[in-house]
Amino acid sequence: MPTSPSDLPGPGAPDAAGRPDEVRAGVAVVGAGPAGLAAAVTAAGLGLRVALLDAGERPGGQFYRHPAPQLGAERPEALHHGWAAFAVRERALRAHTASGRVTYLPGHHVWTVVPQDAAPDAARDAAPAGGAAAGGAARRALAAWVLHAVAGPEERAVAVRARAVLLATGSYERQLPFPGWTLPGVVGAGGEQGLLKAGLVLPGRRVVVAGSGPLLLAVAGSLASAGARVPAVVEAAAYTGYAPALPALLRNPAKLAEGAVYGGALLRHGVRLLTRHAVTEAHGTDRVEAVTVARLDADWRPLPGTARRIPCDAVAVGHGLVPQLELATALGCATRRAADGTAALDLDALQRTSVPGIWSAGETGGIAGAQPALVEGEIAAHAVAGRPVPAALLRRRARLRAFADAMGRAHRPGEGWTGWLRDDTDVCRCEEVPAGRIREAVRDLGARDARTAKLLTRAGMGWCQGRMCGPAVAALAGEEQAPDRRPLSCPVPMRLLAGLPPADG
Repeated sequence: MPTSPSDLPGPGAPDAAGRPDEVRAGVAVVGAGPAGLAAAVTAAGLGLRVALLDAGERPGGQFYRHPAPQLGAERPEALHHGWAAFAVRERALRAHTASGRVTYLPGHHVWTVVPQDAAPDAARDAAPAGGAAAGGAARRALAAWVLHAVAGPEERAVAVRARAVLLATGSYERQLPFPGWTLPGVVGAGGEQGLLKAGLVLPGRRVVVAGSGPLLLAVAGSLASAGARVPAVVEAAAYTGYAPALPALLRNPAKLAEGAVYGGALLRHGVRLLTRHAVTEAHGTDRVEAVTVARLDADWRPLPGTARRIPCDAVAVGHGLVPQLELATALGCATRRAADGTAALDLDALQRTSVPGIWSAGETGGIAGAQPALVEGEIAAHAVAGRPVPAALLRRRARLRAFADAMGRAHRPGEGWTGWLRDDTDVCRCEEVPAGRIREAVRDLGARDARTAKLLTRAGMGWCQGRMCGPAVAALAGEEQAPDRRPLSCPVPMRLLAGLPPADG
């Protein structure tokens, strides 16, 4: 049996289409966003054979989106912050792919990770990577893993076998519904950024940006620079929430400067910033024509008599992000409650999960942004390779994570936001379940958690599997959103399930 990930053989034989149906690697990295890309190129540079799987067709994830080539964008970097850091790693990925150190598999949706076998690795346990940074960590055995993926438009079955797995699956938007949020013209704030970066598309000419979190300022600045009029940025939190974290802010002057740049862009374009306000209703027939904005109290309850109407033809709304944990929780990885109220993976100093042989980096360990994700990807790669982690990386992660925690606490939704939900407001868009039905399940049928509410109302059983409505259903049921644990992280054709060997079933 190999004694380190780099000892495993390389990619398997390609199929008739020229792509491998089975790949063998020392470490399999899931996700080619900032964390996964940094982890893959760092691990390859340290001598590991890497398989990098990603659902997208190009590296960069949701943050570094590429305009379609036919659009002829001359400077795609103008729509991104920190493009240079990505460009360096993208070039390194090309070089490692050409040399055979990385097998890059775009268009591959990993739907499950299962253990192939488990065996102790005495040498690795005797000298854990990171030295003192790993102090007190339990001795862990490395497992061999099989990652099953659905590949390409033809939905081929692909298996990747690796001694270690690094999950960098990123996050998705947290949406808090309001009356009218199903109207055409209401888009996610992050989704709008994706439209602009990848398609050079504006959702409208007059776009209200609403929700909570630092992403709103970036979205508003991008829209205004691209030619849209932004009547207002409607922020539910108050920036005074950062005051208790002043030391963490001062240790991150670059982040403060970034915020100042966004604020300056709003001033130049004449964009109003309304803090401690929320969009409580969208109005229109065929599409959005206006929104109602109301002032909130400290718990995010709308204050009577403060509502005003703002004309617009689009709304970009989002209340932060939620770590995407399906693969990790299916493996039994432990989670914790992050500063912003979301469930995140419980990771040690070397980015290891509670399951031996599984590492993670980036948003899965708590929402923090692209810069911490890049750092954590490098830390995880050193740990997987059994190399000491540079102290500078550990210090930088601690500094950036402290800033991220401050942001999470400042923008964490208050409990009173459900006060703007009418009983006829659809909460689960897929199954068209209104808030009143969920409230009835809680009030009359004894639902005390999101799972019971789901079973009684079908909220969360639709195509998105609760990604859109999960936080709202949990809030109406009186609990914090718990991470889902499901055997399949994405839709899988039955023929692929039927074709699994018994040992992997």
